[in-house]
Amino acid sequence: MTTQPAPIDRKGLAAAIAAFVIWGVFPLYWALLKHVPAFEIVAHRIVWCTVFVVAWLCWDQGLGWLSRALRQPRAAWMLSLSSLLISVNWLLYIWAVNSGHVLESSLGYFINPLVNVLIGVAVLGERLRRAQWLAVALAAAGVLWLSLQQDRPPWIALGLAGSFALYGLIRKQVAVESIPGLGVESVLLFLPALAWLWWAEQAGGGAIFHGHWGTDALLITGGALTAVPLIAFAFGARRIPYSMLGILQYIGPSMQFLLGIFVFGEAFSSVQAIGFGLIWLALVVYAAEGWRQQRRRGMAVVPAS
Repeated sequence: MTTQPAPIDRKGLAAAIAAFVIWGVFPLYWALLKHVPAFEIVAHRIVWCTVFVVAWLCWDQGLGWLSRALRQPRAAWMLSLSSLLISVNWLLYIWAVNSGHVLESSLGYFINPLVNVLIGVAVLGERLRRAQWLAVALAAAGVLWLSLQQDRPPWIALGLAGSFALYGLIRKQVAVESIPGLGVESVLLFLPALAWLWWAEQAGGGAIFHGHWGTDALLITGGALTAVPLIAFAFGARRIPYSMLGILQYIGPSMQFLLGIFVFGEAFSSVQAIGFGLIWLALVVYAAEGWRQQRRRGMAVVPAS
């Protein structure tokens, strides 16, 4: 008998890569809306994401998708909390990108997997292997270095990583699939977002439907660009190994990092290089350990040829 790794689903792999690439180029998109306040961009993102996601779910699962999702234990209040967390994450991210902090935003998504690890230990009682503890220690050293060498801690990165990690923790506790869960979150946020847009319009600050068709198209399409990668991610996550998904997730922040330097012209000093380098080393250790464990568990036994 010999062992061979299970074959990789190519469609799932392509969908996952597409999702991370779209997330990676998001700074270019939101920069086109720099003239619109971040709160208003997020409100439009929620409204139009709701339209696209609900339309998709009604086509894919029928009109009863919402009642089926909310019948799950604790779904209503936990998805209400997760919807607040993801809206905070979106707001902070868009504000950071349009305020010249693309590099620090990318740092947030680099350290997010390691924040997930710490939450798993602190909240879920999970146990870490030595390599995982080493990865966490290296990342903590990188964040501490950046905090000591700059005039402030990297609070944008920590806010992004923390809000998304807590969002993931809550979603892990709710027995609702990714896309219906996003649909519920979007529906819960829809009326507050619509009310904000109505108030902005009454106050004379609305940005849509005032003859600037480019801005209108960008705000509306932003909802689709929110929904499409999440749908692609959910499709891919069900079809490829979790360890591979964990490695692919660094496509997005890596692209954001490169955009920050080469497109947006943000400074990257030797001080930042040391801090980022420690965090990147932590990610290499963490990803290598996850890949090794996945291969150990996922080897399929087949007859020797």
